[in-house]
Amino acid sequence: MRKAAFALVSTAVLAAVFAGALAKPRGATAGLRLYPDAAVVVKQINVYRTATWHWQRVMGMHTTPATQKALDPSIQYRVWVRDLWRSRAAKMQRLALNPPHKSEWLCIHRFEGSWSDSGAPYYGGLQMDITFQRHYGGYLLVRKGTADHWTPAEQMWVAERAFRAGRGFWPWPNTARFCGIV
Repeated sequence: MRKAAFALVSTAVLAAVFAGALAKPRGATAGLRLYPDAAVVVKQINVYRTATWHWQRVMGMHTTPATQKALDPSIQYRVWVRDLWRSRAAKMQRLALNPPHKSEWLCIHRFEGSWSDSGAPYYGGLQMDITFQRHYGGYLLVRKGTADHWTPAEQMWVAERAFRAGRGFWPWPNTARFCGIV
């Protein structure tokens, strides 16, 4: 008898919980909504798209094209677009944080200076002068200032761009020798 009463009460409680969880919200404070506000989703899309494009520019890649006109005004479509840009941003950040010659750049950095070294005429952890920064990291120089204001990953990617342009590790001849890479 007790077991039957307990089962009946448990079923009633579960039914009430599920009914409350599945009910549509009423008013602004009625509870959790299934979809976020459209304006919030659009702001999130812009944040993820900006992050994606930033890392693509830093790495010297073409930026992913985006349409300015929404093909479908529904919230479900906007959420899908947000999730697409979120995954792109995450992928670009993973790539950016692991440059191809990361261990070599870290070795050079050990002998050069602090990542935030602002001592002119050389700046940052890889001691880049203004001409070098302007040529290989112009986007960052305009956006953030000299290399001492860049993240270590951004500094390594500017050096990587110089490496890919044919300069190799020769802008750092002595430290590259210490590291055994020239």
